[in-house]
Amino acid sequence: MKKIQFFDTTLRDGEQTPGVNFDVKEKVRIALQLEKLGVDVIEAGFPISSSGDFECVKAISEAMTTTSVTGLARCREQDILRAHEALKHAKHPQLHIFLATSDVHMQYKLKMTKDEVLASIKHHVTFARKLFDIVQFSPEDATRTDRAFLIEAVQTAILAGAKVINIPDTVGYTNPSEFGQLFRDLKANIPQFDEVIFSSHCHDDLGMAVANSLAAIENGARRVEGAINGIGERAGNTALEEVAVALHIRKDFYQTETNITLNQIKATSDLVSRLSGMPVPRNKAVIGGNAYAHESGIHQDGVLKNPDTYEIITPALVGVQKNSLPLGKLSGRHAFNTRMEELGYSLSEEEQNEAFKRFKNLADVKKEISEADLHALVVGQASETAEDETLAHLQVQYVTGGVQAAVVRTEGKQGVREDAATGAGSIEAIYNTINRLLNQNVTLVNYHIQAITPGQDAQAEVHVVIQNEAHEEIHGIGIDHDVLAASAKAYLNASTKQIPAGKQSFEEAH
Repeated sequence: MKKIQFFDTTLRDGEQTPGVNFDVKEKVRIALQLEKLGVDVIEAGFPISSSGDFECVKAISEAMTTTSVTGLARCREQDILRAHEALKHAKHPQLHIFLATSDVHMQYKLKMTKDEVLASIKHHVTFARKLFDIVQFSPEDATRTDRAFLIEAVQTAILAGAKVINIPDTVGYTNPSEFGQLFRDLKANIPQFDEVIFSSHCHDDLGMAVANSLAAIENGARRVEGAINGIGERAGNTALEEVAVALHIRKDFYQTETNITLNQIKATSDLVSRLSGMPVPRNKAVIGGNAYAHESGIHQDGVLKNPDTYEIITPALVGVQKNSLPLGKLSGRHAFNTRMEELGYSLSEEEQNEAFKRFKNLADVKKEISEADLHALVVGQASETAEDETLAHLQVQYVTGGVQAAVVRTEGKQGVREDAATGAGSIEAIYNTINRLLNQNVTLVNYHIQAITPGQDAQAEVHVVIQNEAHEEIHGIGIDHDVLAASAKAYLNASTKQIPAGKQSFEEAH
């Protein structure tokens, strides 16, 4: 069996998705879940891009115990030094540096000759190896790079000390046949192919990222890069959960093994979906809501007789539980804390007290509290504690066919503030009021609401994306059993967030 490493870039490339913004606490929470999932390497960010991204990489590197943490750097000494500073407390640090090698990138972006590119690769990989035991080099836009020059660039990086070579399909241009051939060519022409680790980083512009990644594994790659739920720039990255399950289900074909704990996939997917504000499509492979649903009568009959007839993946394999194990208003603190530990949450005493208080409040209005409710409860708590302003009171006056009015009271660093405004609808009235309270001029770019669980007593989960005067898009989440309260919390969450790290106009890898 060949061991395949999983390199997760949800927190770096995934955050480049427009409107996706993770603060430090959110990134650490996702990183801890990724470690529980069993990923081998977490790309925590781009340290030199901003002080915020530097702090995120630093915090994640200090929080991880078994998973390697890497930071991104261009072929520039100051980038490498900044990454080293952010990662100096990591138990298993790595560095990921990149430089474009395609003709179009060298001519129009880098304005460098081939000789200059090779010289830069040699110098900066050598420099990085003095600070890091494991350096990964990526020839950006590899799939559109002249094959002979790509081989020369990769060989240069290996001779300079790179232990991992990543081959990125930066613009999602290739297909499985071509990508497989590329890896075969590298293996045939690079003597050290089996002495280093070759990796793939694929984008989904043509819908082939997962297929391309699997083709790379078939042809010698021993590391796969991607993001949870496939989030990322443009059409996104390779969906790591799909690769992990494909390798497991078709172990007979791929003959590989991984460190992925498959029953943590659903929990990881749900966490990233909530904090990113990107709902998982119901027909999404592996973790979509319909992935284990059967509506056709013929299919239903077959599954009832034997699930193997139409179900190649059991729900439990990826952590989709048949029994939601609900708690109710009569459940005590011990049962609640035990259940939260079973779900993987390590809460401090203060966090336990606050979570239990929120649980009891929810139990007063909801008959049964499901596993999904408990996950949402912690996410909602984390979102509110990260705010400078929290919702203290909301009053909405609704008149059929008329102008709606809202009164909002918040509590925060500036004390208690209250204001009122009107709008064409209740949500507009609430948001106009919050804009007055915070003296802000923002535009609502996106608003969507979803029920966390089925039933009329379900909690509402509201996601908003706002755009500030600097044209930066910021995501907010609000969870409450009341739709209007959840909407107000989401808008406050977005309005009081710091501008996310890593969104500056730096040239990006892949």
